[in-house]
Amino acid sequence: MTTVFDFHVISGSTIRSLLAESRTETVETVRAAYLTHHDGDSVNPNSYFLRFPEKSDSRIIALPAYLGGDCGTAGIKWIASFPGNIERNVPRASAALLLNDYTTGYPFACLEASQISAARTAASAVVGAEQLTGVRSARRVAMIGAGVIARNIVEFFHAQEWSVDQFVVHDRSSEYAGRLAQHITGLGYSAEREDSFEQAVDGADVIVFATTAGQPWVTEAGIFTAEQTILNISLRDIGPQIIAGAQNILDDVDHCMTANTSPHLAEQEFGHRDFLHGTVAQVMRGEVTVDRTKPRIFSPFGLGVLDLAVGLQVYRTAVERNLAVGVPGFFGETERWS
Repeated sequence: MTTVFDFHVISGSTIRSLLAESRTETVETVRAAYLTHHDGDSVNPNSYFLRFPEKSDSRIIALPAYLGGDCGTAGIKWIASFPGNIERNVPRASAALLLNDYTTGYPFACLEASQISAARTAASAVVGAEQLTGVRSARRVAMIGAGVIARNIVEFFHAQEWSVDQFVVHDRSSEYAGRLAQHITGLGYSAEREDSFEQAVDGADVIVFATTAGQPWVTEAGIFTAEQTILNISLRDIGPQIIAGAQNILDDVDHCMTANTSPHLAEQEFGHRDFLHGTVAQVMRGEVTVDRTKPRIFSPFGLGVLDLAVGLQVYRTAVERNLAVGVPGFFGETERWS
């Protein structure tokens, strides 16, 4: 039985293995976390960005949060994003997650969190796709960006048993696009690389943006149609004019309307938020109806409560299977007076 002074460390290799076998459970964990957050049983402050004067594209972000419901846990994710890593074939993101007991405040676990972050992001993308399309099928899915997040999203589509006739992959690096296409083929889907962005998105039912773009590069009005659902996972690829012409569903309005995300840039340009239509939790609850007369864009900022929910899911399984590494004596004092 866990006591207040137990402390465990869970490695990335263990977490990756546990998540690989529980993707369907992770989707349900994320879905439930969205609803708990929507019901107000959470605390999710703004993220805090540590930036560097001589590395303008790099940052380390702190995401503190508390999630009630079946979670009842507080914690913080500390995640670094260094896009230059890609040039060295090193993943862009690295992270750690600290979980705190809600009763005492004592931390009880530290988890390698890049796997958790990728999994909750991918699960969020699939939840958004299912809510906005109403199905688990597509004739054509366009993957824009061929990195770790894109790979995870495809794996979660597969875990959710999506029927997809064809995936098409576009990336600035034809090598990475080819590797993701090959990975998708290994999952049993048909996939091909497409060097033209316009050709990649043409006729796609679902378009997934999972890039490292820092500012909008897709700005041509009318490029998307009413038949398309766009998962704006990387948040900054799409220009304000396109945002204004779509139905926009977010994970959390106040959080997404910061940090120069595509919806935030649209607000700055137009001076209002009339182009926003609600959250994915509101769609789940039937409070917002999906509009089939215009493109639908899901922009999830990535809430800290999701990291807590998925992290706690992993922690519980790891402890149950004796895969978590205990750290005896982690706390130097366990009594006020002895």
